[in-house]
Amino acid sequence: MKKHVANAVWNGSIKEGKGTITTKSKVLDNSNYSFKTRFEDGAGTNPDELMAASHAGCFAMALSLILGKHGYTPDSINVKAEITMDPEKLELTGSHLTLKAKIPAISQEVFLECANAAKDNCPISKALTFPISMEATLL
Repeated sequence: MKKHVANAVWNGSIKEGKGTITTKSKVLDNSNYSFKTRFEDGAGTNPDELMAASHAGCFAMALSLILGKHGYTPDSINVKAEITMDPEKLELTGSHLTLKAKIPAISQEVFLECANAAKDNCPISKALTFPISMEATLL
């Protein structure tokens, strides 16, 4: 089993407090997060943004893998993931993937088949319990 580690520290109340997130790789190294970064326009990151980054990155890698199994090598895969939060319920309600890809010699049908397979089967998608939607464009 491969384990990936991150550490979060929080100090203070929910609205006035603040925290830091550090990853083992130090890509995030005492990165700030707070109520304002999650629910307003504060400087720093937040758990929802990090989940969106994880989903976008995982999906892109999964699509590359699936395309390779079909004999295609992408020139580019550009993915934006948007995680939606209902602040009233404090509930994450969905992830929307926007895919723009340049893949030589692939048909629209095979492209969509591969994109949907990646959406349904990337490890992050499998871990999420809320709906995942996708808009896919072949460039």
